[in-house]
Amino acid sequence: MTQEDQPLDPAEERFFRALAHLVSALPKALDADLLSDQHLPLVNYACLMHLSESPGRMLRMSDLAARCDLSVSGMTRVVSRLEHAGLVRRARCDQDARGANAVLTDAGMARLREAYPAHLRSVRRRVVDHFVGQDLGSLAESLEAVLESCGSAGKVRATESYKIR
Repeated sequence: MTQEDQPLDPAEERFFRALAHLVSALPKALDADLLSDQHLPLVNYACLMHLSESPGRMLRMSDLAARCDLSVSGMTRVVSRLEHAGLVRRARCDQDARGANAVLTDAGMARLREAYPAHLRSVRRRVVDHFVGQDLGSLAESLEAVLESCGSAGKVRATESYKIR
């Protein structure tokens, strides 16, 4: 029997089950916090954040969908709502006339800045504060390895969005 075939020990089983539950519970909790405090769904915040981090505050709809972990049709609905609110606009893609870009407006950037403190408090309270004294760099590397094993992007980059003031 290989190491991969060995049953999980109680600590491994507990860790895996907690992590699996966290994957679904955490986004719901962060969403509830943002909705309560800012009346802004987490998916809208994520869309604005990813656009703010992109050159020209612009991304192809398909790239934005991938970053937000949504289907293209799901992203289209989110962008439509944000566009209606004046936070995002659509622009024709220069490289492909069939494609469309989502572009963060100045109002969208202002809304992101407004919502950032509430999101920051939620992330600290629900996640970061529970890891005080831990080597977060090593934990991030382990989580990135799990992402890679799932066929997802490896390195998760720290960005300037978390310095919005």
